[in-house]
Amino acid sequence: MTADPADPADPADPADAAEAVPATEDGWQRLDPRNRLVAAVFLAGPPIAVGLIWLVGRALVPSGLMWTLASLGVTGMVIGGVTLVEWFTVRYRVTDERLQVRSGFLVRNHRSIPRDRIRSVDVSASPLHRLFRLATVKIGTGQHVGSGTEELKLDGVAPAEADRLRAVLLYRSAPAASGTATGATAASGVRGDAPIARLDWAWLRYAPLTVSALLAVFGALGVLYKPLDALGLGPQDIVRLGVVRGAVGEFNAVPLWMSIAVAVLVVLVVAVLGSLLIFVLTWWGFRLDDEGATLRTRRGLLTTRSVTLEKRRLRGVEIAEPLLLRAGGGARVNAVAVGLKSGNDGKSDSDANTRALLPPAPRAEAHRVATRVLGEDPTAAVALRRHPRRALRRRINRAAGVALAVAVILAVLAVFWIPAWSVACALVLFPLLLPFSFDAYRSLGHGVTGEYLVTRYGTGMRTTVGLRRDGVIGWKITRSPFQRRAGLVTLVATTAANDGAYRVRDVEPAAALGFAEESVPGLLVPFLAHDS
Repeated sequence: MTADPADPADPADPADAAEAVPATEDGWQRLDPRNRLVAAVFLAGPPIAVGLIWLVGRALVPSGLMWTLASLGVTGMVIGGVTLVEWFTVRYRVTDERLQVRSGFLVRNHRSIPRDRIRSVDVSASPLHRLFRLATVKIGTGQHVGSGTEELKLDGVAPAEADRLRAVLLYRSAPAASGTATGATAASGVRGDAPIARLDWAWLRYAPLTVSALLAVFGALGVLYKPLDALGLGPQDIVRLGVVRGAVGEFNAVPLWMSIAVAVLVVLVVAVLGSLLIFVLTWWGFRLDDEGATLRTRRGLLTTRSVTLEKRRLRGVEIAEPLLLRAGGGARVNAVAVGLKSGNDGKSDSDANTRALLPPAPRAEAHRVATRVLGEDPTAAVALRRHPRRALRRRINRAAGVALAVAVILAVLAVFWIPAWSVACALVLFPLLLPFSFDAYRSLGHGVTGEYLVTRYGTGMRTTVGLRRDGVIGWKITRSPFQRRAGLVTLVATTAANDGAYRVRDVEPAAALGFAEESVPGLLVPFLAHDS
């Protein structure tokens, strides 16, 4: 495998190895000394910039903006101080059995985890870190460690040291000396084969069909709002600006339908351009490599990222198809692995990024990657069983319930604020939601093929999961009051991978028990009541 010089996790040159931080006699190491340069940038840069702005343009810059700049300067100094304290206080070492990290200034923390509990190693480098040839190593453990965090982080090590840690922690090799990049690479067992997948710029056409298009619109609004708010310009002040007044006048001078069409066109252009930019920043240089015992993804333009997952932790794959991406014939591939989460908890996208094996790409490419990763593609190898028509009725009832709720809200608003005729808009909502109800029903399915069980569900985000049967550690059957009336249940396969649960929604009780017994024979038998 050819090394990518832009990847902080690739073996560094001899100069980097020479600059590696030596370990003490008992094996403890500290972060790279170049962290002091990073701290200096944060400590000195913002105050100097704010001071120059105040000296040169204090007569032109509003006081509100100066206070905003000052607060940013203080924030930068705090970050610099934290970076400097971490360099003074953080120590780590890798023994034959454990990874140990000491940190803290006033309150000292000592974390120690067994090496065989490490699930993944994520190596990233921000633009500032890349400037000083540093990298951040995040060690995923899949459990709560120390004060509640779910990962250990070493923020600011040399690229050679990051690669050594990746090899030592994931390949169970002996903890070689710091800076031994060649030994680390040899221990990794890297194959010389072509990568499983690499970025094809033709996939850029799928970028506007993902949620990044919506994020681009909100991002653009934030970029416009923040500077204006810092200048002390509220909505009324903005409307008084000459350019804005002229735009509003042009907007009112044309027919309403044309104004709406222009506004929609502007939003679409911003969404498309923004989603293309997000795609390029996120997936630049993407490649997925098979390193023998692990899978490794690398990507990123400004912030580079390298994620390594152990194959023995894999329990399957997810084929994710958001509604627009599915309509365009595209899909994404995510790993189902022990110790990872889906990233849907709203806290961070870190887990979601860790488990991504393929960016938005043609559906055929997604199935090819799934086959290369698992040796087979369970999501395409089985004809999924259909769910009863009562599941369709439940989805139609949900659409009707949403339309009714909107009608009630509009009726209440019509009493105090909006015109009464707007309540009729709720009547249009139900026919608009009805096709999604049918699509959600058609997306339901489940089946068993070889060593995998497969379940599919969702319409806005249709997800097809191929989960190893030996990865199922339990079953749970849930039933809401509405499901009781329909005679349906939801079968939940519990596993140590990702969210910990994958659902077969709205099936008949007998079919659910039959599927559970077929997937993992004998697991439910002790909990079933038998007629005497």
